Amino acid sequence: MRQHGGVNAQPVIEPLAIAALDTERHVAAAGWDQPARLFALVRTADLLEREPQLRDQMGPADLAEGALTAIEQEGLPTTSSLETLLGRLAWPEEVDGCAFAIERMVVPPEAERDLPARGDEAVDHLAAHPDRKDVRLVVAVLRDGSSICLLRQRDHDSDDAVATGRDIAPGLVEALKATFED
Repeated sequence: MRQHGGVNAQPVIEPLAIAALDTERHVAAAGWDQPARLFALVRTADLLEREPQLRDQMGPADLAEGALTAIEQEGLPTTSSLETLLGRLAWPEEVDGCAFAIERMVVPPEAERDLPARGDEAVDHLAAHPDRKDVRLVVAVLRDGSSICLLRQRDHDSDDAVATGRDIAPGLVEALKATFED
């Protein structure tokens, strides 16, 4: 977060962070146990040039300089591999960034010892672990390389308990950035 001005300056939240938070809250409103969800991020001003009728649906904050609008990409192909899904993605020039929401199970490192060899049995074993935590990650990136990650835990499922950071999911950040490379 940057601050502008003197001692009494108000913090300024970057447009990417605002879009990521709005997207995370939108996804959270649908509850847990969702499939992965993908959103294109476009500059709101550019979107309104192409679709002026959308202006009536937006509030003043949506129209701020540099604001981004998230547009959900429905009909994602189903695949068991996140790498395969992201490897297939490419964005047209009109898209300035993307946000990806995915739920994951987190267990302590010792829970991964002595896992059954079969993948489905290993998942069941981890899912039954008493220290398992369900989390939802929302990772947002822009073409210029900027990024933000948000993490919501099922055990602490409230908007004011969402963690934010740049490096919460570095592998996913890099995979999403790669979708913008030529």
